[in-house]
Amino acid sequence: MEKLHAELSACRLCADRFAATATRHAPRPVVWFRPGARLLIASQAPGLRVHEAGTPFWDRSGKRLRDWLGMDEETFYDRSRVAIVPMAFCFPGYDTRGSDLPPPPICAQVWRDRVLSELSEIRLTILIGGAAMNWHLGRGPGVTERVRQWRDFGPGLFPLPHPSWRNTAWIKRNPWFEAEVLPALKARVREVMED
Repeated sequence: MEKLHAELSACRLCADRFAATATRHAPRPVVWFRPGARLLIASQAPGLRVHEAGTPFWDRSGKRLRDWLGMDEETFYDRSRVAIVPMAFCFPGYDTRGSDLPPPPICAQVWRDRVLSELSEIRLTILIGGAAMNWHLGRGPGVTERVRQWRDFGPGLFPLPHPSWRNTAWIKRNPWFEAEVLPALKARVREVMED
């Protein structure tokens, strides 16, 4: 695991790709997992604030995600309990309009299976966003439909929209998410973490 951590932290596969973005940044993999973790958060890719801090979900979306999970900051950042393994470990950058670029597929192709094979005690995987859902579930309906069908994926998988504040309108348009999905999510997380 330490060797894998070191290799992943030193990865520069996308250096040319990132240098060509509007942000012109260098790779900075955010590596956040240890053996023994029971909860896996399969997210999209770090944002700019996470890239700068070197800590996953170190932004407003992280606060919202912790609220959704019913988890305090200390537990959430305990790598031996919660593994955060995005589809891309580095901030992909912005395009010329200032929009987030998608996670480069090469990151998951090179690293994902190796990392997941080291996390043998995972009991629940939270799938955040379309890229993570497509990787773990195969191509299928969009995020809304998969989140609506959350019962079909249990007990080991739980699909969620991205907790970004950009999704506030989505949450308001889909009141069933807060009414039905979040209470079930909190109960399942509690069960996995306390077991």
